[in-house]
Amino acid sequence: MAEHRTMQRRALLDAARTLLTEGGTDALTFPALAERTGLARSSVYEYFRSRAAVVEELCAVDFPVWAAEVEAAMQAAESPADKIEAYVRSQLTLVGDRRHRAVVAISAGELDAGAREKIRAAHGGLVAMVVAALSCLGHPEPRLTAMLLQGVVDAAVRRIELGAAELPAEIVEAAVAMALHGVTRSADGSE
Repeated sequence: MAEHRTMQRRALLDAARTLLTEGGTDALTFPALAERTGLARSSVYEYFRSRAAVVEELCAVDFPVWAAEVEAAMQAAESPADKIEAYVRSQLTLVGDRRHRAVVAISAGELDAGAREKIRAAHGGLVAMVVAALSCLGHPEPRLTAMLLQGVVDAAVRRIELGAAELPAEIVEAAVAMALHGVTRSADGSE
């Protein structure tokens, strides 16, 4: 019985990822979850009390995997600058990943304060990954710089998610250039 419940829960989470990928947070409804999994709508409530609970669980399951991918990309990079580039590129590469939709869904504001705090703490762990690289580059306030760098990544994610006029690859390159060279230099380092 426990194995069946675990399989059903996984099926619901997978259906939620699909719904979020196809239609964003508005598509994630209990009737849609029930339809995708073949469960009765009332059965969905046996697994999750609300849409926010679904999103919270997706974040709890998917965010560590996502963070591990970012960390692996950074560890594979050699220089501090390469680590920062890997940090930006790997996050922006994950934008199209179904797991990323759950993380984006938290911005819908449906989560209670406790859930938002858990996710914020997990996100802080992601930011902490880049602090050492920034320290090696001589930033006097690497933590603050890391937070601002994550702001650049978050803005690029929103541009990609919104289907901005620029191609996703252009947004990625602009974000990497800004991360590595600021706003006063071009990607090749010239003023």
